[in-house]
Amino acid sequence: MANEVSYPGGCNIGTRPMDLHLKGLQRMGAVITEKHGFITAESQMLKGTEIYLDMPSVGATENLMMAAVLAKGTTLIKNAAKEPEIVDLQNFLNRMGANVKGAGTDVIKIKGVDSLSTADHTVIPDRVEAGTYMVGAAITGGDVVINNVIPEHIDAVTAKLREAGVEVAVNDDNIRVWGNPPYKSVDVRTLPYPGFPTDMQPQFMAMMTVARGISIITETIFENRFKHVSELRRMGADIKVEGQTTIIKGVPRLSGAMVEAPDLRAGAALILAALVADNGTVVENIEHIDRGYERLENRYGSLGARIIRVHS
Repeated sequence: MANEVSYPGGCNIGTRPMDLHLKGLQRMGAVITEKHGFITAESQMLKGTEIYLDMPSVGATENLMMAAVLAKGTTLIKNAAKEPEIVDLQNFLNRMGANVKGAGTDVIKIKGVDSLSTADHTVIPDRVEAGTYMVGAAITGGDVVINNVIPEHIDAVTAKLREAGVEVAVNDDNIRVWGNPPYKSVDVRTLPYPGFPTDMQPQFMAMMTVARGISIITETIFENRFKHVSELRRMGADIKVEGQTTIIKGVPRLSGAMVEAPDLRAGAALILAALVADNGTVVENIEHIDRGYERLENRYGSLGARIIRVHS
């Protein structure tokens, strides 16, 4: 059987090679060819094997888990990603009849089965959307309860907010966030889970632009994830970039400006910055934001934000 797909798209935030996916599939017996922007994979039957990922890629871990569940024999994925989404995928696959163990650790063991069946499964809450609400409540000095969350999935965000002086109350399935800005500047270094998530770095940077003092944010996951810096500068932020590190000197106020969302999380950061900027802000390229935040203007509008979507 042969399948052909084009190279994937998504946010342009740095090198996101497919090699980990392809090398893993080749280890399982697939024949991979790449030509004219397309990837073709062929295999009569995938075979279980041992796969070591050069880095704990979430996408590669998930892709190889799904490939291995119907492969013949046992597959070990070493240096696997540990994100909650990996555990959720394991739970889903096992409900369908798969035999997957170890998700949430750096070694996942999959014993191939002959077939899968249908199953009902509720996907875990979006921890990045929840984290964005948390930073939004903090930066505006609001008082917001975020329901339907798994608090331990966003422990790193909670810890940094508290370090900055934000009040955070954690319950079984909701988190209340409130505070009185400006907050204290804090340093952040992005890391694979359970470290501070790279997908929350831009939003947290937006909050640091109006914090007291100087904060340092270091991005270790994607080498091109500071595109929001130039847009925040348009709004009056004082940010200096040195390689994979930004030095942010908090300012008393941001000013409204015409800005563009260069990617999904950067767009969310610009929305948060706009909530506390003087005058109005226009954010363009919102199709990036729509990929990760459903009806953002309605949801934030229900909290008191004044956001209007202008259709061209």
